[in-house]
Amino acid sequence: MVRSTKKILVVEDEKSLAMALELKLKKEGYEVTVAYNGKIGLEYISRMAYDTVLLDLMMPVMDGFAVLAAARKLPNPPIFIVLSNLTQPEDAERCIKLGARKFLVKSETPLAAIVKEIENL
Repeated sequence: MVRSTKKILVVEDEKSLAMALELKLKKEGYEVTVAYNGKIGLEYISRMAYDTVLLDLMMPVMDGFAVLAAARKLPNPPIFIVLSNLTQPEDAERCIKLGARKFLVKSETPLAAIVKEIENL
């Protein structure tokens, strides 16, 4: 399973989840960077090419909705998978309209399923 060319950015303010995602994805062969708020995540996205971004919505400094809106204006935006505990259908719809490819509820999605979603995209 060599996926070293796949670069994943995890934008998640919950450090324990961010570290768990980082460990799991690295174990699967991905190159992983972590940002703990949306502003830093957006800076990383605008400076480096990522294949996929795992994006939380509720974060300090800049939320995930603002990151999605700003990333749409970049020349080659990455694929976004939103990971959130917001469960309202309108939140998922808003993310898809802003360019997210997938919306997953964190509390209902095991790490292995997140890896599978990345592989499927």
